[in-house]
Amino acid sequence: MGIIVDFFKSLFKTIKKLSRPYFSLEENELKFKIDTDTFYKFPILNIETKTRYDSYILDAYTLKADNIHLEYIHTDNDTSWNAQALSFFKDLLKESINAYSMDLLEKKEFRHYEFLVYKIDEKYILNIIYIYEINKEVFIVDQKGDLYENLLKNLDKNYVYKFEKNKMDFIDLNFSLVKNNAMKSYFALHSGD
Repeated sequence: MGIIVDFFKSLFKTIKKLSRPYFSLEENELKFKIDTDTFYKFPILNIETKTRYDSYILDAYTLKADNIHLEYIHTDNDTSWNAQALSFFKDLLKESINAYSMDLLEKKEFRHYEFLVYKIDEKYILNIIYIYEINKEVFIVDQKGDLYENLLKNLDKNYVYKFEKNKMDFIDLNFSLVKNNAMKSYFALHSGD
């Protein structure tokens, strides 16, 4: 009987470890899953969050902190994106900052993470981290590059950040895919087959 109980305990621990989210927000820090047992924690200050509502969303918010803009979207199971979520985010970002150009300088992918470095209007560097799970999307704009560089180094020990850190100080990022969904139809109820 003890063997069966031990087996189920071991199975439960394995399922629990596998089902941990890749991203979470805890008191004054962002937490990122590196592997089954390891997490990277990034401290944040001057936090301002806004809960976002839409009929297709279970949970959504935007977060602003020093040099960080984050949007977390957890869609309903019956909801689907009308195109690639990351493409929608990049288009809305470009529109929000009134950029003429966004040239991709770097793209790295690890499991559920996508890291992108853009040169904006041939002047400024902007770092984007995209995290995806089932029905969850997290978009992070890192104006300074510290989160981008350190999180990527936790996933790839040999990674070297080779871009100038010249953040766009004058930008106050305040945009949301969820907030703009009613006008731009980013996601909607998908039809059941």
